[in-house]
Amino acid sequence: MSNNYTFKVASEDWEFEQIHRLNYRTFVEEIPQHQSNTGNRLVDKFHEENTYVICLQDNQLVGMSAIRGTRPFSLDKKLKNLDSYLPEAHSPCEIRLLAIDEHHRGGQILRGLMELLIHYYDYHKHDLVIISAAMSQLRLYQHMGFIAFGPLVGTQEALFQPMYLNPENVEKLKDRIKMTWYYPTVTSSQVEKRVNLLPGPVGIRQEIRQALTEDPVSHRSYCFIEDFQEVKRLLCQLVNSKKVEILMGSGTLANDAVAAQLSLFREHGLILSNGEFGERLIDHATRFGLSFTTFKVDWGTSFSRDDIEYAIEQSFKINWLWAVHCESSTGFLNDITMIKEICQKRGIKLCVDCISSIGVVPLDLHDVYLASGVSGKGLGSFPGLSMVFYNHEILPEPTILPRYIDIGLYAAYKGIPFTISSNQIYALKEALQPFKSTKPYDEVSVLYSWLRDKLGELDVKIISPDEANSPAIVTIVLPEEVSSERIGQQLEDAGYLLSYRSEYLLKRNWIQLCLMGECSRDKISPLFSLLKELIKSESNKRDIAEYLVPH
Repeated sequence: MSNNYTFKVASEDWEFEQIHRLNYRTFVEEIPQHQSNTGNRLVDKFHEENTYVICLQDNQLVGMSAIRGTRPFSLDKKLKNLDSYLPEAHSPCEIRLLAIDEHHRGGQILRGLMELLIHYYDYHKHDLVIISAAMSQLRLYQHMGFIAFGPLVGTQEALFQPMYLNPENVEKLKDRIKMTWYYPTVTSSQVEKRVNLLPGPVGIRQEIRQALTEDPVSHRSYCFIEDFQEVKRLLCQLVNSKKVEILMGSGTLANDAVAAQLSLFREHGLILSNGEFGERLIDHATRFGLSFTTFKVDWGTSFSRDDIEYAIEQSFKINWLWAVHCESSTGFLNDITMIKEICQKRGIKLCVDCISSIGVVPLDLHDVYLASGVSGKGLGSFPGLSMVFYNHEILPEPTILPRYIDIGLYAAYKGIPFTISSNQIYALKEALQPFKSTKPYDEVSVLYSWLRDKLGELDVKIISPDEANSPAIVTIVLPEEVSSERIGQQLEDAGYLLSYRSEYLLKRNWIQLCLMGECSRDKISPLFSLLKELIKSESNKRDIAEYLVPH
């Protein structure tokens, strides 16, 4: 049996007709609360005031409940002085007619219905929920946080326990049901195992994983120092840079080290920003007290040559320029070749954040002053190592810079200046082996073209144009009525790990599919139909201000 359920607020005539029939089956035939009739349908006495939340499967009603905030409640007529039993509340509501078809009973439908009911509760600013719980379901309601009050109501054949849910327990119930009401449930059987489509940590090949299982080696060991130098050589060869220093830390540390070097000049610079990570470069520079001008364009748009040259001409003398190569907040790949030409023509020192582009596209850092990178992401190794590339002599600055971010100290040290994880280094060494050819770049490019074509069939909006996009990051702009957080969570539950939790993505309702690390067509293919289904499911719900009111 398919579990493709859709949760919504009832709005169509055929839905209300099925509500009356499920109401009859439940509260006449199963629970003898009302008299039988030849029409096999039961229209609730508060029908015109009820808001019905329902669960459909292939246009068949399989679950429902009703909610209303208008007094008198059903319980007002069954229990005298109802308010005397209840905690103080300014805006109570009543939930009734919870019914699930006998062939579909289980936590999934109940969870979905309760989620919609809670949305109604929040939207109408209620502060108490009351129900009449069938005695057979008393433990279930207690588990959800409902509190019993007053005597039993109803008849001997159909007894009910009055219960309420206070605001504190409403919040606990929200956490328990994980806010996933209008999605069809997907299970781990839909995918063989989790598929990593994150920008980091990325999917890692088994031979790279093996390096972490070995015994660690001292950073003073001669053999390890030789291997360490070999990794540095491979990194420089990869990006055509003369030198590199490796630090234990994230890309943020590498960019701090770049900012530290720029602080030595006390010269004015220019920072380009067209996304979150351009903004972070501005933050690095501000924290180091650098003198600089910013040039910003909209997220997901490009810097033109004319605009950059104009920004340089309009500023104080620009001696350095700092930019992000792959702006991973959008997937936009800035034209570093063009920016490099502008800087070379004017004798400007160019610094580049290459954290999300190393290992994704071929790089030539020969004419770049400083560049940052990391061991994870495109290189496909474990996170935890960062690096600064450069092509000139750098001297230690012991009276100015902190030891750990003084690139000159690393450059002057004979050996390895600080403790570093040998396991991380050997994992990175293994990850660099495929880059002795262009195969990794070719593979990600082909996979990206296929992915973009498949997403085109879904008619989803992608933030950056194909010709200016990184082949490893696709940023999808979801419709306003579709929650990126819930789509991301549901895909994660189904085994697809994608980027959606970052604050800047949540703010813009974006999700990202990233092709860094180990991934393949076979693993990704089931994602497209699932993503289409989830977007359609949420799009079917009306705007909350429109549909969370009585019909």
